[in-house]
Amino acid sequence: MLKITELTGGYGDKNIVESVSFEVPKGSLLGILGPNGSGKSTMLKLVSGVLPAKSGHVEIAGQAIGSFGAKELAKKMAVLPQLHAHAFAHTVRETVSLGRYPHQSGWFSSWSDEDEAAVVEALDLMAIRHYENTPIDQLSGGEQQRVFVAQALAQHAQVLLLDEPTNHLDINHQRELLDTIKKQAIEKELTVVSIFHDINLASMYCDQLLLLDKGRVVRIGEPHEVVRESDIETVYHARVSNHPHPELPKPQITLLPGVKGLLEESVIRAEAFSASAEMVLYESPVPLKTVSSAVINAGAGWFRTFINRHVDMDYNIDDSLSDMTRFIESRGFKPTDTVGMMTAVKTEHAVVKEFPASFGSVVIAVTAGVGNAVDVSKAAERLLGVGTINTWIFVNGTLSDEAFIQAMITATEAKTKALHQEGVKDPLTGTIATGTSTDSCLVAATQRGDTLPYAGPITELGSLIGTGVFECTVEAIALYREAKKQ
Repeated sequence: MLKITELTGGYGDKNIVESVSFEVPKGSLLGILGPNGSGKSTMLKLVSGVLPAKSGHVEIAGQAIGSFGAKELAKKMAVLPQLHAHAFAHTVRETVSLGRYPHQSGWFSSWSDEDEAAVVEALDLMAIRHYENTPIDQLSGGEQQRVFVAQALAQHAQVLLLDEPTNHLDINHQRELLDTIKKQAIEKELTVVSIFHDINLASMYCDQLLLLDKGRVVRIGEPHEVVRESDIETVYHARVSNHPHPELPKPQITLLPGVKGLLEESVIRAEAFSASAEMVLYESPVPLKTVSSAVINAGAGWFRTFINRHVDMDYNIDDSLSDMTRFIESRGFKPTDTVGMMTAVKTEHAVVKEFPASFGSVVIAVTAGVGNAVDVSKAAERLLGVGTINTWIFVNGTLSDEAFIQAMITATEAKTKALHQEGVKDPLTGTIATGTSTDSCLVAATQRGDTLPYAGPITELGSLIGTGVFECTVEAIALYREAKKQ
């Protein structure tokens, strides 16, 4: 629907935008990204025709915008500029109604049912109908922004050009506005081009992104092709980390501090762990980056408190998360800062050992009960009971994302080998067990000191994890068996 070819222009003799080309089909949303001064707003002015281009072409449905009269172009294209001048204190309804001007033969002399319906729909879409008679200069910046978006929607143009439409809006109104624009684009086959400062919002809502720097296109494509650490860091001169959105197949970035080394120094030591009949506990003086399959705060995050709680063999609570939260709070800890696991094994029998390394050390803690051992390859043939081998790996070093995952794999392989050596069998199938039905694993790191990119068995870190988990698991199984005899 909208085609831009080698567009160049600026102010006076200075070109701000150089040879920009892109296409946006019907029903699609293109997001324009770039740092301050990169030419985003200037490019939108060139596309809209507000600023004459030095060279290049702008076409709507195959027709050059220069061939349209002012009103005809306004029927084709609606523009939401970045700043708005309010010469008069129009009401909200009057301001939105201005969007219907291109459809009038005179100053509202031919106001029709279609015009009225368009205004009412726009007011409802932006949830501003309840103050339609309020003077716009009495509204907050965010409310005013929604009014001007409504004005653009009321215009019923097939092309929408938006300059930072979420400016001044809180996160809920940002979501509502972009949900509406996205829905309108799909349902009414609108072509939308929007400037964003928020890279994550742009990635979430846009079909394509265009990254602009110094007036030139750095990259254009789907969000995963554009939101790349190397390009974002180069263009914005800022350190970022790229990660997937938790619900959408879209990349998101996290801004990293410009000054490295802001984390406090802290060393994890085995003697700082306590093991009582109630729980295994480690309290770190600083947050540790953690990946785990715990009951509470599973997944990745930063935490200070680590609990492996003892529960009875007949523990059966539907909402274990709430129960664990209450347990943590009752002991004076913060659930938001705690990783919590459960085990039916006697927690005072936990094996905690420290293994020195050239980069620092690794501390490993294991609780192991094998009464409900399972051969995972035969799991489909049996009913699973409660039983847990909980494995903790704490690393005094800086782990990559890959190292966190490899550490869990290495630890699992070492646990399985320990069960094989100790002759632990699945009591129902009679085959060698690979674990129990509810095993859990945790890897935490100080993220200080040497960078450890890998944790496979061929690496120093991996070999320590393999050796340490094997040794601690064998010892924990022996303690479990000894306790069963008593």
